[in-house]
Order: sequence, then C-alpha cells, then structure tokens
Amino acid sequence: MSTTSQVPAAPAVPPPVARPATRRKALTSIAALLLLGGAGYALYWALLLRHVETTDNAYVQGNVVQITPQVAGTVVAILADDTDVVKAGQPLVRLDPADARLALAQAEAQLGQTVREVRNLVASNATLAAQVALREAELVRAQGEVERAADDVNRRAPLLAGGAVGKEDLAHASAQLATARSAQAAAQSALAAAREALVANQSLTDGTGVADHPSVQRAAARLREAWIALGRSELPAPLDGVVARRSVQIGQRVAAGAPLMSVVALDQLWVDANFKEPQLGALRIGQPATLTADVYGRKVKYRGSVSGLGAGTGAAFALLPAQNATGNWIKIVQRVPVRIALDPQDLAAHPLRVGLSMEVSVDVSDSRGRTLAEAPRSQPLAQTRVFDGLAGAADAEVARVIRAHGGSQGGSAAAVPARAAAAARLR
Repeated sequence: MSTTSQVPAAPAVPPPVARPATRRKALTSIAALLLLGGAGYALYWALLLRHVETTDNAYVQGNVVQITPQVAGTVVAILADDTDVVKAGQPLVRLDPADARLALAQAEAQLGQTVREVRNLVASNATLAAQVALREAELVRAQGEVERAADDVNRRAPLLAGGAVGKEDLAHASAQLATARSAQAAAQSALAAAREALVANQSLTDGTGVADHPSVQRAAARLREAWIALGRSELPAPLDGVVARRSVQIGQRVAAGAPLMSVVALDQLWVDANFKEPQLGALRIGQPATLTADVYGRKVKYRGSVSGLGAGTGAAFALLPAQNATGNWIKIVQRVPVRIALDPQDLAAHPLRVGLSMEVSVDVSDSRGRTLAEAPRSQPLAQTRVFDGLAGAADAEVARVIRAHGGSQGGSAAAVPARAAAAARLR
C-alpha cells in the first residue's frame, strides 16, 4: 500500500499595510479638491446663479384664432385643411350664396323703387307750385267778380227809390254779388289748400337730394346689409398662419358664430413661464431671458425678455378655484405666469408650436424695472384688414343703383358728415 505524499501549504501573505504618510497625502488631496470645488461653486453662485431665476414649467403660447361664420348657411366648399399654411384674406370656407343673392336682388329693386318715388316727390314740388299760382289767379279773378257785382249793387240801390231800377234788377244784382263772394271764398280755400300741399311736399324733400333722402338711405342700408351678407358667405383667413382643429364638413348647416376651424399665427408666439412665489421678488419687465425647447434640445437657444407678469396665480383663475378656508389646509407653493417675448429672428430660424415645453432662465441682476406696465396699450394688440373691402364694395353698389334710377350722389353739404359717419359705422 502506497502512501500519497502531501505538499505543504504555502504560507498566507498578509495584505500590504499603507504607510501613514501615504494615507495622509491622499486624504489631503481629496479634501483640497472638495474645497476647491466648493469654492468654485460658491464663486459661480455668487457671480451668476444668484442672479438667475430658472423654471422648466413653461410652455409656448400663441393666438389661436377661431374661424366662425357671421351668417348662417350650408357649407359648399372647404378650401383649407389642418396643417395648411394660409395667408391673410385667403378663402377658407364657402357657404351657399343662393339666399344671400335673392336678398340682394330684392334690396336692389327696393332701392331703385325708392329712388324713383323720391324723384317723384321732388318733381311734385314744381307741380304743386304751379297749382298755387293757378289758385292765386283764380282768387284774383274771383275778387274782380266781387268788386264788379258790388259796383252793380251800389249803382242800383239809390235808383230803387226813384223807380229807375226795379226790385227784381236789384235782387238779381245782389244775388250775383253773393255768388261772387262765395266764389271768392272758395278760391281762397283752394289757394290755402294748394299752399299747404306744397309746404307738406316740400317738408319731405327740403334740405336733401335724392341720394340723401331718408327713404333712399333706409333702402340703401338694406342693400348694404344684403351685399355684406353675400360677401360673408365666403370666410377668409384673418391673418397669416397654419390651419388647426378643422371640424367643419361639406354639406354641414352652420349657424352664425359656430367654430369651424382655427388659424394659429406661428410667427407671433410667446412663452408663459410659471415661476414660484419666492422667485417673483426679483423679476421685472424687460429683463433678458434665455430659453431652450425640448423639441430642439439645449443646442438651440432662444433669446427673449420679460414682457409682463400675470395678475394672479394659476389657481386663482382656475375653473374650480381652491377654497383654502374650508377643512384641513396644506400649504402649496403657488405659481404666477410670466410672459416671455421671443426674439423674432430666433423664432423664424427654429419654428415652435403652441404647447411645446420650454426651459426659461431669466437674468435678474438688474431689478430696477417695473412689475406692471407704465401706461395702457396705445396700439391694437391684433388687427386685420381683410373685411374692410366689403363696406367699400357695398357703397359702390349703392351708388351704382342710385345712378341707374336717375338719382344724384351730390346731396346737400349738411348731409356729407352724416354719410361719412354712417360709412364709418359700417366699416
């Protein structure tokens, strides 16, 4: 029986023991690095971070313009769809114009008839003046008859006592005098009636021409209304932008004011940054801001400036505002929307969309500005001219119809300001 030889185990090697000097050196280096890092951060905070307020609770906002019809009608054409780029004045939706054309034809006929009626009124002044002259002549003749009959009676009355004139002749002369006086009274009444008729007719036409007559102006207003209603059967884009939220369908019967689609002006966007309460103390209007969008990442930076601070917190204007005076209460830090105006060049180079997330950093080193605007807005926030042509075209149509029926657009000098004011109201 062989015996297996056993190899003696190697002795265990103890781990190296760091020398005290090496350990102290490593710890000293680490402590020095930490101190340098802390000092660098403290210097960075003192020079930069304490002058910057930052939030990632910020979103792109813009004017979402609803396209709504001003008259009811049936949709016969849809000329733009979602994501389409449109220009101001470009037709978007067309309504059936049949009813509006019928109303326009009726208004044109009514205006023409009214112009002719007023022309007849004006012409009647000359006719009635001739009637007055005729009645005056008849009155003069009647007065002559009265004088002649009175002379006959006066001549015969003294001769009656001497028998030169019989009673029958005197009675006949007296009857003729009475008849002449009755004819004179009738002529006076006829003259008074003719003069009253002339005055009454002149009261309908004095101080105005045919085109400025109230009846013509009323009919012209109805024609303008019908013309504008026909023009409103086509809905134009009020501004340049991109179509969104189209809900209208072909053949749909729409009411006035019903939303059909929206147009978003992507070149007029801003950012609403919701800062916490402790961050608002140093925010001022006009302070510069730097923004980044999640859609482009941090490689694209937008320049902006604070254009205004909200008048209340988001919770104050919520649909169901918080009632902190009831039940248990837990303090929640509120946020106030701060509007940041974007640089147009940056926005044109890197377009944004409504609702995109943004990160905002505002430089608050200069806090000498204001938190409220100094004066009310002096210019309109938004304005469009695409509807101005309707009123001008309606005025031209009114003038054409009046001329076609023999009216004059001259009018009196006193009526010019009234027409100008009426035209301004229509515009």
